[in-house]
Order: sequence, then C-alpha cells, then structure tokens
Amino acid sequence: MSKKTKIICTVTNDLNYDQRMIRICRSLAKNGYDVTLVGIQKKNSPTLIPQSFQQKRIPVFFEAGKLFYLEYNLKLLLRLLFSKVDILCAIDLDTIVPVYYASVFRGKKRVYDAHELFTEMQEVMSRPMIYKVWQWVERTYVKRFPVGYTVGAGIADIFQQRYGVQYALVRNITVRTPLSIPTEKKRYILYQGAVNVGRCFEYLIPAMKEVSVPLIICGEGNFFEQAKAIMHEHGLSEKVFFKGYVPPEELKEYTRNAYIGITLFEAMGTSNKYSLANRFFDYLHSAVPQLCVKYPEYVAINNEFEVAHLIEEPTTSAIARGLNQLLNDTDYYNRLQQNCLLARDVFCWQHEEQTLLNVYHSLG
Repeated sequence: MSKKTKIICTVTNDLNYDQRMIRICRSLAKNGYDVTLVGIQKKNSPTLIPQSFQQKRIPVFFEAGKLFYLEYNLKLLLRLLFSKVDILCAIDLDTIVPVYYASVFRGKKRVYDAHELFTEMQEVMSRPMIYKVWQWVERTYVKRFPVGYTVGAGIADIFQQRYGVQYALVRNITVRTPLSIPTEKKRYILYQGAVNVGRCFEYLIPAMKEVSVPLIICGEGNFFEQAKAIMHEHGLSEKVFFKGYVPPEELKEYTRNAYIGITLFEAMGTSNKYSLANRFFDYLHSAVPQLCVKYPEYVAINNEFEVAHLIEEPTTSAIARGLNQLLNDTDYYNRLQQNCLLARDVFCWQHEEQTLLNVYHSLG
C-alpha cells in the first residue's frame, strides 16, 4: 500500500491486557495498516505497554455503570469524528453506537468485531432493564454492519439468523511460537482471564478442598471480590491465590509452567454456551491439559484433538473429579499433552490471521 489505510479499533478496557486485540492490531500493523487501538484511561490505569501499533486512552470520570457508558461513548464519538481514519472497527456492542454514527457522518467504512454474543452474557441477562437496552442496541445496529467477524461458528450462525449478516470466523487462537515444555511441571492449576459472573468460581474454589495442589487465578473482574470471599469462607487462603491483572509476558510463564488449565462457564446465556475462550488456546499452545465444560465449540475441537477433560456440568463434585483424574492418571495426562503438541500446528493465529486480513482487504 503506497498510502497506509488507517484503522481505528475501539474497546472499553484500558488496553494492556486485551490479548485478542493485541494480536489483531499487531497482525494488521504488520501487514501494512496504520492501526490505532482506543480504550479507556482509569485513575489507576498502568502505564501502556509499547506495541507495534498506536494506542490511545480516553480518560473517564465514571469507571462503571450507566454513566460510564454514556460518558465514554460520547467522548469516543467526538474523538472518532475528528480523527484521521479510513476504517472504523467496533469491538462488541459497547462501542458500536459511536462507531456507527462516526462512520455515517464521515462517510467511512465500518467493521464489527464480536468477541461474544453480548446480549446473552450472564451479567447482562441477569439485569432485565440492562438486558432490554442491549437487546435494542443489537437489533438496531448489528444489521447496519454488513462486514464483520466473530470468535465462533455458533455465534456467526446466530447473527446470520437474526440479522442476515455473514460474519467471518476469526477465533481467539494463540500465535504459534517455539515451545519448550519445562522438564518438571510445577504442580498447580491455573485460571487465567476475567474473574466474572458465570465463570464457575462458586464451584471451582470449593472443589479445591478435594484437590491436593494449589489454584492460581490471574485476572480481575466483576466477581473478583466475591471469589475472594468464597476462598475465605472455605478456609482456602493457603491453596487459592489471586494474582490480579498479570502482564501478558508474565502470564505466558504462569501458563507454560502450569500443570492444568481451567476453562469453565455456566451456560446461563447463549454467549457462554457458544464461547471459545482465549485461555483454551493459550493452555493448548503451552501443552497444558485443561478442564472444560462440554459446550459445542470445545467438543468440536476435542473430537479432532483430545486436549481437554470435558465435564457435563460445572458442579463442585464434577470439577474435583476431573482435576483429580488429570492429576492422578499419568497416561491420560500425557496423552492430552501430546495431543496439544499436535493441535497447536492446526489451531494457531497464523491461520486465523489470514481470515482477518481478508476481511479488511475486502474493504479496499
């Protein structure tokens, strides 16, 4: 490209820990696009980690709730109206409105990146008024984004059925890099990702009473304080450890050295049922067998390469049994680990990247 196409991607986080967006923006920048990722500046936001693309933060006074969304969307709209840009990309419903109006007012192309089925997330569905608002946003605006991509085939099918849009499949898959498996794996279980409602901490943490090794939790979220309270309630402060937000490079070391990974969701919303989490592939790429719930996307991959122990329901007893099987059945564990090594050559960002680039190339 003689003149670089300028892309602005918009999120509602403070950028450092969004591994999917870091991968996407790096790929676009590497392939000749001028990319800016826009997020929020909180009072305690850490210093931005330098990247191969530009990063901008919008300071906000309100850091949660309705006023946060109102403030941030208005400030984001103003920024987009006066920024040099060729393509605007909304990531999930929480930035779709300002991206839509900025693209219309300025005659710019737009893309929708659906990380999840936003209206079907448990934390949205459990609040009736909030649910109605996001349903209206989805019905009104998704159909106005004919070009887009999402993380799973199930979500893509739902968007096609509801709104007639055909979105590409760009899964949350890790970049394949050379792997050195530690000679002696440290005996700990790892959960990495958002500590949110619906991630089964109320079952996982009590299950640790029946498991002989510690659980390390890397991440924060809207269930963080409740999860810590559950730990104290069950007297597990010497076995369950909360690390909070961990920088990506440090998190890779936690993952590489883990013995078992955790990918659990409650199917209280369609979004969770059809999820395909980043962490699933992060564990896979580090040859770490994991415990998952038997939801469609994970079943499909496990049928091709058995890399996870799948449980029917995320109950305390089922989690404890599954973890103990992985810990105690050496042949079973080694088989899953070897399958991870095979699967990482098939399921890798190098393949997903080509689909991503095709979406943006199609816009000219």
